[in-house]
Amino acid sequence: MAKDRIVCFGELLLRLSAPGRELLMQSGRFDVRVGGAEANVAIALACLDHDSAMLSVVADNALGRGAIAALRAQGVDCSRVARADGRMGLYFLSPGAGVRASDIVYDRAGSAFAAARAQDFDWPALLDGATRLHLSGITPALGANTAQAALDAAETARAMGVAVSFDGNYRARLWETWDSDPRAILRQLVERADLLFGNHRDISLLLGQDFSGEGEDRRREAAEAAFAAFPALQRIASTARHVDDADSHRLSARIDTRERAFATEEIVVSGIVDRIGGGDAFAAGILHGLHSGMDHAAAVEAGLALACLKHTLPGDASLFGRSDIQAFLSGARDVRR
Repeated sequence: MAKDRIVCFGELLLRLSAPGRELLMQSGRFDVRVGGAEANVAIALACLDHDSAMLSVVADNALGRGAIAALRAQGVDCSRVARADGRMGLYFLSPGAGVRASDIVYDRAGSAFAAARAQDFDWPALLDGATRLHLSGITPALGANTAQAALDAAETARAMGVAVSFDGNYRARLWETWDSDPRAILRQLVERADLLFGNHRDISLLLGQDFSGEGEDRRREAAEAAFAAFPALQRIASTARHVDDADSHRLSARIDTRERAFATEEIVVSGIVDRIGGGDAFAAGILHGLHSGMDHAAAVEAGLALACLKHTLPGDASLFGRSDIQAFLSGARDVRR
């Protein structure tokens, strides 16, 4: 039986990290990796044996070719990634340590992806054969062109009967760089989604209202408000993160449906190697569960497991397979021989 085909649309980035736990420019050296929220999801899904594809635009140079090669090496279909004159988007990371939080500096303005015109994307062709389109709020935050492209993609997907998942991923620093209306644009995208990755804060932004409950009650109140506002929305998946310090976090997760919520216990994630991309790993784990026929309770456990595992791995994307999720859920922590 053919596997579901999940396509992800967004910018491929280069991440330049200070080595070890140095500050930026402390030694003048950087470790270079390929990243980007949607690309992280595509890579994680490919590693979980799903048919995943990336839709993007990269610089037509060695950096763009290298980014494509990095995704292809993990099994992601990049045949519909376009190349154009321009530059790659960058971000610079100073990894946190102890009481010092990680810090990110973006350098994405004018990239080949951000400069692409909305009319350059032939969405019926790009989405041909897709079962699901995955988007995030980072793409529309980059500018008017990418905002319109994301809206066109979601609208075409809905018209073609392709499911749409949307990860809020609100990035205030990006939205502030242009004359934008985040709430109006994000609402239009969520209106076309059946699955939203976001918590009560994301829903507050979308609806312009606060939620008065505490903990689980507040999350359910927000979910019910979102379901009332967005008739197409069927599921909301979210995590709760409590940061003790840069090296130890506590994570839990839940899926809200229109009828009820499915929540996990909290897990302590200590000895963190790299927390960047944890939310993308969670999204991939949820999509993996839902597209593998798991029920909601099992899917949210898989999502949390992959998010926790990602914290043990350098780089932006999860590279773990199905057996790694199973081992984590079974409680295996010793050497696997």
